[in-house]
Amino acid sequence: MRAIRVREFGPPEVMRLEEVPTPLPGPGQLLVRVRAAGVNPVDTYIRSGTYARKPALPYTPGSDAAGIVESVGGEAGGFSPGDRVYASATLSGSYAEFTLCEPSRVHPLPGAVSFAQGAALGVPYVTAWRALHQKARAVPGETVLVHGASGGVGVAAVQIARAAGLRVTGTAGTPEGIALALREGAHHALDHRDPSHLERAMAVTGGRGFDVVLEMLANVNLAGDLKVLATGGRVVVIGSRGRVEIDPRDAMARDGSILGMLQGNMTEADRAAIHAGLRAGLENGSLRPVVSRELPLASAAESHAAVMAPGAGGKIVLVP
Repeated sequence: MRAIRVREFGPPEVMRLEEVPTPLPGPGQLLVRVRAAGVNPVDTYIRSGTYARKPALPYTPGSDAAGIVESVGGEAGGFSPGDRVYASATLSGSYAEFTLCEPSRVHPLPGAVSFAQGAALGVPYVTAWRALHQKARAVPGETVLVHGASGGVGVAAVQIARAAGLRVTGTAGTPEGIALALREGAHHALDHRDPSHLERAMAVTGGRGFDVVLEMLANVNLAGDLKVLATGGRVVVIGSRGRVEIDPRDAMARDGSILGMLQGNMTEADRAAIHAGLRAGLENGSLRPVVSRELPLASAAESHAAVMAPGAGGKIVLVP
């Protein structure tokens, strides 16, 4: 089979398309024929060697995939060859024509959802669902500010929040991103390049502030987030690329909370609840992953440059 291999950590160009043996599923494993693989920012951190977790070299990148079950090794959680599925984690990497998976990380893909959309679920939608429902414990009627609302996690958060009955304000950095956030359900969308965008966001709430802020770049925004919280508000830190200085009084004055999260800290019960919710949303149409670009597997390096560039407009996927 063809697969992307990384033999040394470094820039995107260290990813090379190679011919490698097709893996065989062991007992209790699934072999999935990949029809689309999701590209996530964390993939770029791992490839560069700057992430806390470094896989053994050489390795195939990627955790998110969608495709068809090719074969099963013994009992495999009720899956059969031919089933349409998406994977939220893999054993052998998703940037390949086939990938090995544990059944607990594989989920049915409704027929109305494309493989490219299925590849957009694992990191973005699980992250957004966990942030909103399991960390912030948002309830209908609350207000939420979604930074980066045109990116993969941001679009997911807007859809999930709107479906849950929240009042949603999103930010984006381009007119196209603002239009996308509004199209996917945000009640308001603001240009985060505008130095006054947080003041404008505050005005949207009538000066009350936000019950929940979903923060994708805490090293830039966290200090400002604390100033736009409502009393009892919660900031969920989803992403950060460095250190930040804050004034604790801003949190104290509002009885505010700063909550961190990583997918790796989830329990099996957390995962089961999230994927049950995602499946319901996919089936009833309230969740509609937006795919901005589909690139061939050989363009993995281009995909890593694109996923880190400003102006995201949904999800980037690789198609073997």
